[in-house]
Amino acid sequence: MQRLAFKMKIKEGHKEAYKKRHDELWPELKTLLKENGISEYSIFLDEETNTLFAFQKISGNSSSQELSNHPIVQKWWRFMADIMEVNPDFSPISIPLEELFFME
Repeated sequence: MQRLAFKMKIKEGHKEAYKKRHDELWPELKTLLKENGISEYSIFLDEETNTLFAFQKISGNSSSQELSNHPIVQKWWRFMADIMEVNPDFSPISIPLEELFFME
């Protein structure tokens, strides 16, 4: 089992919209993530900086970041692009984080 962490940013004033969209996560997106070995996925917000901290547990070698060509993921990115900092292809600007400590 791998653990993966990365950070992203939401635009100022969009906390509630971000939370609502994730509370109503599309069932087909959730299924896609689970079918690709993502068993846990948490996203935390630092309200001082609008930085999102994401954490995933992954079985296998792929993460949600590697599903970029899937039509459901492409649709989700476009849906979220108005409230997040994104790349030209609408993918969230995502910065991998290095794990320096783990306690089981």
